[in-house]
Amino acid sequence: MLELLRQPWPWYISGAAIAFIMVLLLFFGKSFGVSANLSTMCTIAGAGKRLELFNFDWKTEKWNLLFLFGSVLGGVVASTLFQNNEPLRLSAATIEDLKRLGIVFDGELNPSQLFGAEVMTSPKGILVLLIGGALVGFGARYAGGCTSGHAISGLSNMQLPSLIAVIGFFIGGMVMTHLLLPLLF
Repeated sequence: MLELLRQPWPWYISGAAIAFIMVLLLFFGKSFGVSANLSTMCTIAGAGKRLELFNFDWKTEKWNLLFLFGSVLGGVVASTLFQNNEPLRLSAATIEDLKRLGIVFDGELNPSQLFGAEVMTSPKGILVLLIGGALVGFGARYAGGCTSGHAISGLSNMQLPSLIAVIGFFIGGMVMTHLLLPLLF
């Protein structure tokens, strides 16, 4: 069983799992989104006393906190127990695109040139993390949700604002990849 879990799974397994979760959430009248947990945590910390936005019954969102905890725990378990020690398999075209951006593919999920300890502790790396985190937080709040909430839950519910947000996410990703990333690294 452990060997089965260590192997890469086909894309359609993930798609079916996401569809199953979405059907369950729709059945129970819930909507999926990871960034909503930030509001819940702010409410638990007492922000509702100062800001009306955080004045809600956080206990109705316990399920989403549990989902977030399970996601983090699942990532830790997968990266430690189910590690297959094989380099990531990327297409030659993607490796060539990364090379053109000045990024060396080292076989890891996150290239150490961008996400290594040396980068994360450098002044430039810390600045990029702070500015990037602020922009992601602002964007998720401004868009009324994060990429997972809009792309998975919002599109499943056929919401036009989610479609507009997802188009914006893709445009932002393309601008970052082709214009800003080469300037930063």
